[in-house]
Amino acid sequence: MADEAAGFSLELGDDLRQVRQWVHEFARDVVRPAAEEWDEREETPWPIIQEASKIGLYSLDFFAEQWLEPNGLGIPVAFEELFWGDAGIALSIVGTGLAAASVAATGLPEQVAEWVPQMFGTPDDIRLGAFCASEPDAGSDIGSIRTRATYDEARDEWVLNGTKTWATNGGIADVHVVVASVHPDLGARGQAGFIIPQHTAGLSQGQKFKKHGIRASHTAEVILDDVRIPGRLLVGGKEKFDERIARVREGKRGGGQAALKTFETTRPTVGAMALGVARAAYDYALAYAREREQFGKKIGDFQAIAFKLADMKTQIDAARLLVWRAAWMARQGMDFDNAEGSMAKLYAGETAVRVTEEAIQILGGNGYTREFPVERMHRDAKIFTIFEGTSEIQRLVIGRTITGLPVR
Repeated sequence: MADEAAGFSLELGDDLRQVRQWVHEFARDVVRPAAEEWDEREETPWPIIQEASKIGLYSLDFFAEQWLEPNGLGIPVAFEELFWGDAGIALSIVGTGLAAASVAATGLPEQVAEWVPQMFGTPDDIRLGAFCASEPDAGSDIGSIRTRATYDEARDEWVLNGTKTWATNGGIADVHVVVASVHPDLGARGQAGFIIPQHTAGLSQGQKFKKHGIRASHTAEVILDDVRIPGRLLVGGKEKFDERIARVREGKRGGGQAALKTFETTRPTVGAMALGVARAAYDYALAYAREREQFGKKIGDFQAIAFKLADMKTQIDAARLLVWRAAWMARQGMDFDNAEGSMAKLYAGETAVRVTEEAIQILGGNGYTREFPVERMHRDAKIFTIFEGTSEIQRLVIGRTITGLPVR
């Protein structure tokens, strides 16, 4: 027993510590100084993405290396630091990762090899990927997706029609991965992912959204009007898809579903993003409380402020442990028997909202102005209780998992 206990450690290895420091320095020196400007401009920060590409941070090699880190902590550690810099710019840098993860999770080896590199490009030719699942009438209810994909057997082509919404990099991406319904009568089980290359006729950008937070990240509708793509661009291949559908129709388990499989994989990662925003607000509020004086004392000397900081720090550390646990389990190939991925995303997202709100409270009137960054952090934090599964959906997933009942 003593030998087993000695093998347990929460300390990061040298490689991960170096990655954390490297990404932190980029976030501190490049991302954070540009955060206010790009939040106000509400535009994709191409120069910052290019800087990230030049140093190898925005690259397939970096994402793959960290994704395959043996403990599963490479991506969470890197993303926490990047989002500590600024959530909007960070999402512009990592948004491609969701599309890449969707192909890597269920795609054929040849699809991964051909299309994932095209989502990143090079420092001289920056490319983006976009994952398109949500629709105007299908957000949390992923089974209600109306975008249709029909197979034209004579031409070995898929024809897609529909409208996607809330797509990060939607319309400006070089590679779109679109979730569409092939067999509507089967709900989510009848859906598949499709790779749509750049300049494909019929794909266009719809409305670009003006958002409450993460303004530097491009979010838009994607319109699909008789979009034709080669048959080989169904993610995972038609043969495997047809086999899965046959199993479903026989009443057997059908395996992973296109959108849900992607979200399942990335939930701990989203928790790490939220964690970075929370930590940034906490760090700023802590430094402020140590310097700001009222009634002849540093405000951090007052119990009301010290208790807020104590709760903020406790919640951040608790969120990190949940994120690391889920990421570690996923890397070891362990099932989320108690919805550990949803737990991590739920708690980290809600922690980000609580901590950034308390940071504003500690700064008082200053915190409510754009002259201080906690105002922006608070706006940015809210998205983590909404996208990739709202907090309510996470609770539903957790509730169903732990009770074994069809919670509604």
